[in-house]
Amino acid sequence: MFGFLKDKPVLDETSIEWLFSLYAWALRNFDAGVFYHETILVVPSNEHFPGRESSLHGMANLIFEQAKGYAGMAHWPTRLIDQSSCHIMAPPKLQIGGALRGLQGSVPDSVDEVNRLTITYDPALVNNPEALIATYAHMLAHYLGSAAQEPPPGGEQNWPHCTEVLAVFLGFGLMFANSASRFKVSSCGSCGGAQAERSNYLSQFDITYALAMFAVLKEMPDKVVLRHLKKSLRSYYKQAARDVRRREEMLSRLRGIGV
Repeated sequence: MFGFLKDKPVLDETSIEWLFSLYAWALRNFDAGVFYHETILVVPSNEHFPGRESSLHGMANLIFEQAKGYAGMAHWPTRLIDQSSCHIMAPPKLQIGGALRGLQGSVPDSVDEVNRLTITYDPALVNNPEALIATYAHMLAHYLGSAAQEPPPGGEQNWPHCTEVLAVFLGFGLMFANSASRFKVSSCGSCGGAQAERSNYLSQFDITYALAMFAVLKEMPDKVVLRHLKKSLRSYYKQAARDVRRREEMLSRLRGIGV
């Protein structure tokens, strides 16, 4: 009779199990060591994204190169273009030397322009860097995810959702949580990159739970995340982090990957 006093689930159990499965997939395929020792929680601030450029494209490229470095993909050959200039083309041949991610990756000596991975941006987002960074992170996660040795949990039909979680795994959870349901930008799909219409994929609560998983696995105090998270999600984040921490067996399995 007192069931109404019980805490409501922070997220449905099926979604939580899927998120844990996705993290396990990411740890197996994209170097658990890089995740634990090199990946940081990327913050939308001048500390992590310093500098200015005189042109829109210059500023877009500056932010992209910084995001690419935080993703552990600085050695990936890419080209950044205004989405209005993007044309249909054959998917490039992936040319990555050494490790897929992290400091052990090696920069290719020379890669033809046509074989560079295309990243598009909307100039209108340059003045909204949080949304721009989230868009870049999703595109980078799309390309990185394509290099996995096994399909993601849930299959290819959930690919955009999987790559959003992968972007959180890469350290960009704050940008995704803060900009979820706040912007909707059409992106060129002809290059094979992820779409920027994030409102059609995971909810802000799914993303925030995935962010809590990132922080718990990295042993970050809640305050490190909360000071940069939008106010409307702070209470939910605390609940999510508590829920993640109490799942000791599931966390133990994740922490055992790559050890």
